Amino acid sequence: MGDSVVYALDGVDLSFEAGEFVSITGASGSGKSTLMHILGCLDQPTSGTLEFQGERVSGLNEKQLARIRNDRIGFVFQTFNLINRTTALDNVCVPLMYTRQVFSKNTARRALERVGLGQRASHRPSEMSGGECQRVAIARAIVNNPGLLLADEPTGNLDTKTSAQIMATFHELRATGLTIILVTHESDVAVQADRMINMSDGRVVEDFAIDDAHRREVLSNDQAAILRATQEVPRKLASGA
Repeated sequence: MGDSVVYALDGVDLSFEAGEFVSITGASGSGKSTLMHILGCLDQPTSGTLEFQGERVSGLNEKQLARIRNDRIGFVFQTFNLINRTTALDNVCVPLMYTRQVFSKNTARRALERVGLGQRASHRPSEMSGGECQRVAIARAIVNNPGLLLADEPTGNLDTKTSAQIMATFHELRATGLTIILVTHESDVAVQADRMINMSDGRVVEDFAIDDAHRREVLSNDQAAILRATQEVPRKLASGA
């Protein structure tokens, strides 16, 4: 910007554990989207290093990064980014087409079933609600069984009730061991994670675990009830129920 230099990220030093559910918040221009792009191997840092699942990925070429993105990272966007002329099933198949392996549509069908949309496989996005479109997008993100799911404002275009349903889907996926990092400006969405990172001017200004008292301050009664219900999923999985 003229003679001045603006650092989109400045001295950020973070680590994420497998199975974590983390929200990243901050005002517009705080650096959260840039951080998401670097974590997703979409952008390369101009300095510093990025390691993913024990492998140093900063400095890899574009072909190598594309392979990591397709095989090991799932992306969910605010605007869904679905192909309107094709069915939900075919939208979920898209990442499979880049695996360089023979694949079956049954894999995509199982991903749709995981998000509760098995019965909508033959419908196009124009025939579905916003919440259903977002769940199709989530199914597409998990079809290759990634270790990391990155969600950029996934509830930004949805009403409160539908947002709660999408968050319930994330909690169910997290219960299976998936790591989820979610960017949001909505406080009632952010506090549903286990850890919150708050950014300002490219820096991390807060990084803390979220406790039940904090959630109760922010969530409505309905949202809290849905969250409690989804938190039963890990307990049932652990007990074999």
